[in-house]
Amino acid sequence: MSEENQHPESLSSDESASAADEESTPFREKSVFTRFISFLEARTKHVASEKWREPVLQAVPLWIASLLIGFIAVGYAKLFTWIEHWSSGWIEQYPYLIFIFAPVAFLLGWWIVQRWAPFASGSGIPQLMAAIELSTPRRYKEAGRFVSFRVIVVKVLSSICVLLGGGAIGREGPTLQIAGSVFNLVHTYLPKRWPNLSQKLMLITGGAAGLAAAFNTPLGGIVFVVEELTRTHLVHFRTAIFTSVIIAGMTAQWLLGPYLYLGYPKVPIAGFSFVWIVLLASIASGLLGALFGRMAFLISRAKRSLKTKSAQIMVVLASGVVFAGMVYLSDIQSMGSGKEVMTALLFEGHKEKEWTLPLVRFIGPLLTYASGAAGGIFAPSLSAGATIGYVLSELLGLPPESYNLIILVSMVGFLTGVTRSPFTSAILVLEMTDRHSAIFHLMLAGMVASLVALLIDKDSFYERIKKQYLEAM
Repeated sequence: MSEENQHPESLSSDESASAADEESTPFREKSVFTRFISFLEARTKHVASEKWREPVLQAVPLWIASLLIGFIAVGYAKLFTWIEHWSSGWIEQYPYLIFIFAPVAFLLGWWIVQRWAPFASGSGIPQLMAAIELSTPRRYKEAGRFVSFRVIVVKVLSSICVLLGGGAIGREGPTLQIAGSVFNLVHTYLPKRWPNLSQKLMLITGGAAGLAAAFNTPLGGIVFVVEELTRTHLVHFRTAIFTSVIIAGMTAQWLLGPYLYLGYPKVPIAGFSFVWIVLLASIASGLLGALFGRMAFLISRAKRSLKTKSAQIMVVLASGVVFAGMVYLSDIQSMGSGKEVMTALLFEGHKEKEWTLPLVRFIGPLLTYASGAAGGIFAPSLSAGATIGYVLSELLGLPPESYNLIILVSMVGFLTGVTRSPFTSAILVLEMTDRHSAIFHLMLAGMVASLVALLIDKDSFYERIKKQYLEAM
């Protein structure tokens, strides 16, 4: 572990002990974790080989945090799925109630965030990025405002409230902020005399572990760290990242089994003549993904300009009412994360779908995001891309067996347009479906989408929101 701890921005153990604010260190001295850490330290202090003792002590907090994230990610996923199915069930039975439930749920989700943890709103990935940037000896206390115990509780409660009202949100972004919070708490609870461990290291590895556990995509978690969470060479963090991804991912698999997020869709091997269609889908989905990210940022900036609580409440209620109207006029496919929409498009033989499906999967997450409650845009972006791929396949008159490739390519393109992380997007979709025959098409889609997205906005949605948070500090 020595390579990570030589990083110039690591904190001393004395500084890390004082890094937490009051909200992130409840009952510190009496905690079970602190007693366990002290027990380990006492049992290893007489070990003759210091070269063995220090690396093990440095690794233990990473193991503990990764194990916790595996359990938390699975529990959150199961709760999320259950609520999603329950809300779609009652809306199918009593569709008119959406006009009551959606505005109330949006308002309650917003109020929970505003009342207890303003930095828990929205996705969670920009907050984790901001915390990583602030994890320096001078600003470590500010980083703790984005990743704390309170953030964990508020993130879960707010997102569940929105989901009860049918909100079009995902759990993956929130899982990353929750993971960063867990790793930061473990870092905070370390005794003063514990071998030096960087706060930045803990936050970065937390993000990787969170993504790996949320999607069951270990490679995606590693690539996401390289592309999005840090600009530092991987050599500084590689052991910690690999260890955390393995432990968190194996814990999730132990609880859920070796599942694939989207199963095993049939994807035929496409010839070279099919490349132009892949390029067309990549361009269209990349542009629309960038447009989605730009609009979400403009919504966030407009909401920040509202000076009074009454004005903010009116916007939240309005977004809830408009979202309810859209759900009522379309169907429940505009609700939730969109995972069922993706699986339906990939596995139902491409039965005829409504042409408005891309529109509702595009607007629904924007309206939900406008509420200011907690909720991710990772899965909604993938589902929007899937619907774009389906419509393009219909417009081009492609044979049914070719639909799935264009759907997967468009999922990569749209997510890349939002995040500007082409290789992460390609690896995620690859690991979700285990379709290695499409790997080059997926990577091509990510590369093309990242280039055309620059025509809409030079920065990603996550980067712009991160800057917004940092400017407000």
